[in-house]
Amino acid sequence: MDNAGKQDWQALTELTQGRAIVVERVRLAERGIAIEGAFELPKLAQLAAEDQVFVAAFVRSHGSIKEMEQVFGVSYPTVKARLNRIAAVLETVETDPQPSRAEVLDRLNRGDITADQAVAELEGRR
Repeated sequence: MDNAGKQDWQALTELTQGRAIVVERVRLAERGIAIEGAFELPKLAQLAAEDQVFVAAFVRSHGSIKEMEQVFGVSYPTVKARLNRIAAVLETVETDPQPSRAEVLDRLNRGDITADQAVAELEGRR
């Protein structure tokens, strides 16, 4: 993402102020393909811009709270409190997402699952 794209994203997160937004069109610029529908943003993208920066810094520091203290000039309890606040927002992140219809049909086609298992997965039962 170029600098203009980053500024646009920051402006968008400020405009929405944490409210839910739905993306209705996605364009793959290099391929000239556009997809329309209703796409919910991932939880990380729903964080405020400053929290996204904080999470990125935490990942870059390999989870070192000591390094985070130095980078942001804050105390250990401040870093921990912010991580806890962000983690509470991210708790609803799906760690075992439902397979897509195409994935289920591919597995059925390969014989990895039975027709009954495919139907159960497509209906949301595991």
